[in-house]
Amino acid sequence: MAPLEHRGGSYPLCMLLACRIARQMKARSSTLGLALTIIVAVTCASAQTITFGDTPPGQLAKDFEGALTGGGPPPRWEVVSDPTATEGKALAQISADRTDLRFPLAIYLARAPADLEVSTRFKAISGKVDQAGGLVVRLADRDNYYVTRANALEDNVRFYRVVKGRRHELAGANLKVSGGEWHTLTLRAEGTRFTVSFDGKQLFTHADSTFTAPGKVALWTKADSVTLFESLVVKPLR
Repeated sequence: MAPLEHRGGSYPLCMLLACRIARQMKARSSTLGLALTIIVAVTCASAQTITFGDTPPGQLAKDFEGALTGGGPPPRWEVVSDPTATEGKALAQISADRTDLRFPLAIYLARAPADLEVSTRFKAISGKVDQAGGLVVRLADRDNYYVTRANALEDNVRFYRVVKGRRHELAGANLKVSGGEWHTLTLRAEGTRFTVSFDGKQLFTHADSTFTAPGKVALWTKADSVTLFESLVVKPLR
């Protein structure tokens, strides 16, 4: 089921979809419509789409905090205007510091379950060292988490675990990642199984049991990547 968007913040997707169904079926006083509304509300109870339309340009989005894995100066996360983005705004990491092992994080402060699917629309703008955009799940702290990322300079998608600040590559795929264009990246975590998709196409799965507890989710970049993120979708699986 395609995620619904709530303009200017986060909102339970179940309520958006349930209200839509109720409006469509009201004229017919349909018992089926009521049943469908209840089913949607129960099965989609906690899914959220976070967008950035209500945040003034130059500010970090509400419910996010910046953090850094590795070395170099702190990241610079702020909302920027982009006419091609939903609501005309996106959350961007705009620091162009070239420290290689430098991984800026924009951590979503709400606690997330261990089993979930997260996705984002991102656009790599520039970078001499890297042009990367990524998603983090099961984040215990800034040095311990899983991350998948797409890189427009290397034309690949990779999946890593980060333990005590050190990356360990687990899986990957080589494919075209165009800079200056919007792409969709999705990471599904279910038990010890992780599935990565890019632009709606499943790329690979991998099993790992390093982190099994619930944690937080985050947006991620590397080194001097200037990258825009249009949205963050968080969908619990249980």
